[in-house]
Amino acid sequence: MGEESMRAAINDALHEELARDESAYLIGEDVAEAGGTFAVTRGLYDEFGGERVIDTPISESAIVGSSAGAALTGSRPIAEIMYADFIGLAVDQILNQAGLFQYMFGGDTSVPLTIRTLNGGPTFNAGPQHSKSLHGLFMQMAGVRVVVASTPYDAKGLLKSAIRADDPVLFFEHMGLYNREGEVPEESYTVPLGEAAVERPGEDVTVVATQMMLHHALDVADSLEGDISVEVVSPRTLKPLDTETLVESAKKTGRVVVADESLIQNGPASYIARVIEEEAFYHLEAPVEVLGVDDTPIPFSPDLVDAVVPGPDDVENAIREMPRL
Repeated sequence: MGEESMRAAINDALHEELARDESAYLIGEDVAEAGGTFAVTRGLYDEFGGERVIDTPISESAIVGSSAGAALTGSRPIAEIMYADFIGLAVDQILNQAGLFQYMFGGDTSVPLTIRTLNGGPTFNAGPQHSKSLHGLFMQMAGVRVVVASTPYDAKGLLKSAIRADDPVLFFEHMGLYNREGEVPEESYTVPLGEAAVERPGEDVTVVATQMMLHHALDVADSLEGDISVEVVSPRTLKPLDTETLVESAKKTGRVVVADESLIQNGPASYIARVIEEEAFYHLEAPVEVLGVDDTPIPFSPDLVDAVVPGPDDVENAIREMPRL
């Protein structure tokens, strides 16, 4: 094991998969010589050349549409959309094309397409057009998988599994976590899609959290140690969702908080809460608490961001306000 940033872990995953499979290639805006807006793809162009690390014009529809077609014909494209906000321009290519090809062709084809994109704009006050967390949107689309990376270890292993998958995968990276370091094995490894991880065991309350919220939850769990025992669970993959791990944790503690930076209304946190309440109803000591963003754009002002996007204080308050805790 060595310490590595999430940025470096993702870069390693891309490097290893491009080297392993000649049918894989990377395509997007500024991914080649510039090395990506956040330097995630740095060095890949020098190693693999312009035929496999491809800069494109500013057309998200063309990036995803061409990649979906290439996946049908035997390639394994890795398409980068610079910010999740921009993926709206490619929704038709995912909703009505890539996600449906296997069904429409009677299961006789595969679509090994990975779409990497970025959320977490509130971390850097990026404003309403560069800050959306849209992973919940794609949970509602048939035929695609949805991954949210939260640690360097998970980011590398999950991305390698996503690239090797024969289904379209939406892979969400959080810009506020790119510099966060964690242990990453030196040898090649994968993390299976569809398996949650208990990041910290506990007895009194479960916090299910994604991306930056996971780290807020872990910090709060540390601060409450000796007073309240907090179990922290990372779903890692939202679709397919590892309901078994989430439900077993809820049954053990009897109290659950679900925290995610996307919208509460019809969002991932609300869906997870519903699943837990259905499957663990008779074991719960209190209703499941959901933390997320209300129906509002993400502001630019730091003070307004703090009011809109949940942080560690919100996680702690939700835990402390659990009945009979």
